[in-house]
Amino acid sequence: MGNGTYFFLMLFENLGCIKYAFFSLGFIFYCVVIYFNVLIILAVFLERTLHQPMYILISCLSINSVYGTAGFFPRLLTDLLYDTHRISFEACIIQSVVIYSYAAYELTILMLMAFDRLVAISKPLHYNNIITTRFLTLLIGMAWLYPIICVGFAGLLTSRLKMCGNKLFKVYCHNYEIVKLSCVNHNINNIYGLIVTITTIFIPLIFILYSYVKILIICQRSSQDFRSKAYQTCIPHIAILLNFSVAIFCELTLSRFVNGEIPLELDVILSLEFIFFLVPLILNPLVCGLNFPEILQKIIWLVKGCK
Repeated sequence: MGNGTYFFLMLFENLGCIKYAFFSLGFIFYCVVIYFNVLIILAVFLERTLHQPMYILISCLSINSVYGTAGFFPRLLTDLLYDTHRISFEACIIQSVVIYSYAAYELTILMLMAFDRLVAISKPLHYNNIITTRFLTLLIGMAWLYPIICVGFAGLLTSRLKMCGNKLFKVYCHNYEIVKLSCVNHNINNIYGLIVTITTIFIPLIFILYSYVKILIICQRSSQDFRSKAYQTCIPHIAILLNFSVAIFCELTLSRFVNGEIPLELDVILSLEFIFFLVPLILNPLVCGLNFPEILQKIIWLVKGCK
């Protein structure tokens, strides 16, 4: 099988009329995710008082949500409407790069948010001298560039492989599943994939956990008023992290099963959990909007202005 052919996404097969229900829910969910995240992006961009590191990083999360959903939902909705669920080799590689870079971005941004809160709570008097506009721009630039370079190179490594199969038991293009269809040695892909996983998932997670543990220790030694203010800004970040971790856990759990070992319905739901991030994608803007009055007030102003 050459690399100029197509892959078939097998989880769309035999869905019957339920696919129309999935389409309706997916379309509504897509619109809601875009709507809420664009509101947060506009709120932070238009309100000068929100031009602070914490709010800028929150808007980066929303930009990433828009990026991730745009790379997945249009294709999903198309596959649900049509009977032929095929995707070209090149388009499949591109979609896998978008999905994996989206996941990597989420963790790198959460890592920057944890670092920002750690500095704000541990060194409040020096915060403005440490988290300067220039330094924040540098951090955000690195957080965007490193994942796309790593994941993009992984996509290039996959594109060089000769395929001996064309059936993907996913609702989206999964790089590891593509590699498994190769009929040539792919040890380089496996080793590089492990390196990327460590640097884009485990290292950020370790730093995030370290930051919040240190924040918790500092809060325990501080006044009640200081603790309440610290928890108010940190709890939304932790909630987002927990939801993202659940999504990653679902993806890792699903990848452990051999095709056909679990029911089709459960397979579809677990598969959707990773890319939909069914809870996180919609919870991220809700958590940020509801827990930060400054953002909520601007969102209300924007909605009223549109009406």
